[in-house]
This record gives sequence, C-alpha cells and structure tokens, in this order.
Amino acid sequence: MPSPDWRRLRNVPLFAALREPDLRRLWDTSIPRHHDVGETLRGQGTPADHLLVLLDGTASASATTPGGRVVRFGTWAGPCALDKVALLDGAGHTATFTALTPCAVRAVPRARFTALLDDSAAVRAHVLQLLAAQARAQQERFTDTATLPCEARLASWLLDGLSQDGTDGHVPFPGGQRELADLLGVTRVTVNRALSRLRRDGLIGPAENGGGGRIRVLAPELLALRAAPETGGAGRCDGPGR
Repeated sequence: MPSPDWRRLRNVPLFAALREPDLRRLWDTSIPRHHDVGETLRGQGTPADHLLVLLDGTASASATTPGGRVVRFGTWAGPCALDKVALLDGAGHTATFTALTPCAVRAVPRARFTALLDDSAAVRAHVLQLLAAQARAQQERFTDTATLPCEARLASWLLDGLSQDGTDGHVPFPGGQRELADLLGVTRVTVNRALSRLRRDGLIGPAENGGGGRIRVLAPELLALRAAPETGGAGRCDGPGR
C-alpha cells in the first residue's frame, strides 16, 4: 500500500494541477534523499536526469563564471521543485544547489514527469504558467539589482522573505552576510552597513529568543518605504564583485 507521505507533494506549486493518482505515482517512483548542511544537492552542468523536489529545508543556488566569480541566484525553502528549466531542456543543471539547512529531497525521474506533461494539457499549461511567472519575477529582480540603491535592495529582500516565510515576523537568514552580499551584488561590508542602518532606525532587530539565522522585521510598513525606488535609499551600492 502506498505511503501516505505522497500527500506532501500537494504542497509543491509545480504539482498543483496533478490528480491524486499522478501524485501517488510520482511519489512511488521518486528516490528519497537527505542532505546535511553544506552538501551539494546538484552541481552546475551535471545531467538533469531527475527533478529535485525539496520537501524540507533551505537550499541556495549559485554558478561560477569562466573568470571564477561565484554568482548567487537566491535561496529556496521547501516545499518546492528545484531547477525546472534544466529538467525541461535537458542541457544540464543551471546552478549548483547547496544545502543551507538539513534538506529532505525526493528525486523524481525526468521521464516520469515529462510523461505527465505529454499526457495532460492542463498540467502542461500550469507548468508553463508557473515558469513564465518565475521568469518575470527573476527579470524584475535583476533589474532591481542593477538599478536600486543597496538599502532598497536589502529592504525588498527582507519584505519578500517576510511574505514567504515570516509568519512570525522573522525572515530566515541561513546563509549569512557573505551569501546575502553575493545575492544582492554587493560586498559584505556594504550589506553590513545597510543592516546596521536598518537596525539603528528601528526597522529590524535580532531574532527573539536568540534564534540564529533569522532577522526580525519590526516595522514592515517603514521597510516598504525604504524598498521603494523613489525614496533613493541611504546611498548607492559599491557595485557587484568589488
């Protein structure tokens, strides 16, 4: 008899259009994996022969340029599906995915998922709509990184984290200032200064009960004003990679 754990796949946005029998088949054919902090889930350029479904935990995505510079694309918290583009185009993983916290993963064979796309127009339409929305959001983020002041970028990142994971007023901060600096396209010193300004002005504070790896948002309305491009922030970033 199938494990009831298959129901966890319902919480993965990519699978929202799937019926119960399809979810059961995906679960039964998937491979369970666990990754400790710092372990690589998948490496950049490696074959994407499985769809990685992150059930629990947080992972970061990064890529290394030919010049050796590491570019951070962001962090993802489960439940979600990682690197869907690589699964569809078959050209290898677009980034290296690293566990920032202990991660529970199910690896779904590529052929199993693509068969669902071939068999169901509704599933295919849902996946395309989801990919289009994510591509649009990524483009907006790249625009912000290139044009917004550093403090506005940071405020926007905090608000986004608050909307996704901050039900208790806290934003996960598992990667530390170095990873956040890479993600925003600035130096660690610049991020440190921006965080200090937001703390000084009473917009953010340390996590309650000494919880490490989190930032407490104290004034989301004021933080939203800092994220607005027209406010100009508190000084421009010193540029990526410096």
